[in-house]
Amino acid sequence: MKFQDMPYQRLDLEKIRAEFQQLTEELKEAKSGAEQFAIHQKYYKLSDHIETVLTLAQIRHDVDMTDAFYEKEQDYYDEISPEIQNLMQTYEKVLFHSPYRGELEKTIGPVAFKNMEIAQKSFQESLIPLMQQENALVNRYNKLIATAKIDWEGEELNLSLLRPYMTSPDRKVRRLAWKKYSAFFAGVSEEIDKIYDELVKNRTEQARKMGYDNFIELGYYRMMRNSYGRAEVERFREQIRTYFVPLTQKLHEKRRERLGVEKLSYIDEGVYFKEGNPAPAMKPEEILKNGQKMYRDLSPETAKFMDFMMENELFDVLGRKTKKAGGYMTFLPDYNAPFVFANFNGTSGDLDVITHECGHAFQGFLAAEDPIQEHRDITMETAEIHSMSMEFFADKYMELFLGDDADRYRTMHLEDAAAFIPYGCMVDEFQHIVYENPDMTPQERKQAWTRLEQTYKPYLDYEGDPFFAEGGFWQKQQHIFNDPFYYIDYVLAQTCAFMYKVKMNENYDEAWKSYLKLCRLSAGKFYADMLHEVGLDVPYEEGCIETMTKKLEKMLEV
Repeated sequence: MKFQDMPYQRLDLEKIRAEFQQLTEELKEAKSGAEQFAIHQKYYKLSDHIETVLTLAQIRHDVDMTDAFYEKEQDYYDEISPEIQNLMQTYEKVLFHSPYRGELEKTIGPVAFKNMEIAQKSFQESLIPLMQQENALVNRYNKLIATAKIDWEGEELNLSLLRPYMTSPDRKVRRLAWKKYSAFFAGVSEEIDKIYDELVKNRTEQARKMGYDNFIELGYYRMMRNSYGRAEVERFREQIRTYFVPLTQKLHEKRRERLGVEKLSYIDEGVYFKEGNPAPAMKPEEILKNGQKMYRDLSPETAKFMDFMMENELFDVLGRKTKKAGGYMTFLPDYNAPFVFANFNGTSGDLDVITHECGHAFQGFLAAEDPIQEHRDITMETAEIHSMSMEFFADKYMELFLGDDADRYRTMHLEDAAAFIPYGCMVDEFQHIVYENPDMTPQERKQAWTRLEQTYKPYLDYEGDPFFAEGGFWQKQQHIFNDPFYYIDYVLAQTCAFMYKVKMNENYDEAWKSYLKLCRLSAGKFYADMLHEVGLDVPYEEGCIETMTKKLEKMLEV
């Protein structure tokens, strides 16, 4: 079914409550594991429908954040979603403590039960009012960012539509664009500080109600970290500081020479060639059509996937002034349909949608074939492997989009992926500092960010910019507000994607088989076990980053 034809009807909380209560009672009265699993399949149907309706409302709100109807719907779901979570958890507690658990584990797997245990550690009914407030604060931040209005030579742009000017080959143009970008955030910085201050205090209060010292432990549980914790993440960041930061400093110098400037500044971030970054000189419709050609050639599985996406119009990628910033892939389980949301703006980032977001969507498409719903519940450090690795698998097709510029894109893509890793660690460490010290003032948070920039990006020069030089850059990073502790998952996954890059340079077909297996394993196994099964190293294990850095130095010729 085409996305535009998918019907929407507001969820009735009382009806949902009655259905969950009935299922929970049936589960308690079941006389065998087989009988409980039959009831659990009815739970799949109910939860799939709830997720589908919530997702439809979210997408239709995000494509136009000024749409009054879907704004009201989103407010409604922000209000009731914690109550739905409570109903789900009440049901899952009965399943978790089932006398037939051994039999059920054989069907839905041990990972599912570990995730249920974590879910119980991350939520209780008394948190509902705080979670409702948290949802409202997050939405307030997102709307503030999405409705930015920036004058550019008489045209009104939002932040997404300003991006092409921020990477213009003309340094004067990008300096002006960055100045306007900075000025926007300087103008709303006080409001963002207030929102974040309330978010930090809200999340801290939730954690203390659950019996935790601060939000960090609760945040890890909410990210469903089911096989590693804070110690492993700290060990990983230490390896990045020791081995990877020196590599990115070399890349920074290489880029400076390529751009032909005496010193790089913040306005040169993300610019890789003096004549400008390679970008597709084609309409969005052509990018999607060429993406279809690419996936038809890559494998039978990707061909089936992309044909389904195109036939059912499961992309919304045009940048618009009132559209939510950023991009994502989400899933509509009633239709077994992935959906890709993005803001095309004429830069190489448009290609990332066809590779990165479609990597997520492809895995979601494959996972829909599995009748066990819990196997679809992948954690983010795994989900991002699917997307970031697909970027590299797609590299060989870049001539379809860029013609003679394809090699320059491949150079830029590899260097940009490497440069991201320290930044991702910086975002993660910043959040640990903030939630460990929830009473920090806005100024203290900005000072902490500045110190981290000096550690992870020591070459960065803001040229005295009144906003960024004072430690404000983190305010544009939506994950810090929307999804605390998510960002390190990108870094772990990028490390695995580099492993696939090495593998595909040695044997592309074998690398693809491993990737396809990883996508199909989905959430059926724990993270480290799954990586080992497909022939990847575990990023936080000792020696992984040192080895990877040496391989990348050869690949990047630094």
